[in-house]
Amino acid sequence: MLSDTENKNPLRHGYLLHDVSRLRRTVFDQHMKPRGITRSQWWVLTNLARHKDKELTQVELARLLDVGKVTIGGLLDRLDENGFIVRTAHQSDRRSKRIAVSKKGRKLLDEIESMALELNNESMQGVTEEQYDTLVEVLSIIKKNLMAMDSSQAKGS
Repeated sequence: MLSDTENKNPLRHGYLLHDVSRLRRTVFDQHMKPRGITRSQWWVLTNLARHKDKELTQVELARLLDVGKVTIGGLLDRLDENGFIVRTAHQSDRRSKRIAVSKKGRKLLDEIESMALELNNESMQGVTEEQYDTLVEVLSIIKKNLMAMDSSQAKGS
């Protein structure tokens, strides 16, 4: 690990990570707009799809995404209006609804996945397989370190 004195610009990787993430989101949003879905709505759909073995309640989904119940409620309303999700009555709690991705939502997710692969391939042009492997390894280490820092901060609070 380079110390601050050995590193020519100790802040450079942070700025690069931020800029790459921001630019990737912007390009992704531009490709999503014609499909009539926002990044927030897409985020809800993908998380529902990841838990396809279990329909989630609005409260469970809000916790999973780390957003408020009102925020998730608005997102779910728009997804429901567009036919991307299905809400069904909870078996043991009539006030609660179970939420799942609809057939139309799954079709949209398939389109998005295909588009995301294409964008990923385009954004990685000129990167060798070895460089890609190193990138993934380094980002994984940074993520692990940040998660440990976040965890230790939470314990100290």
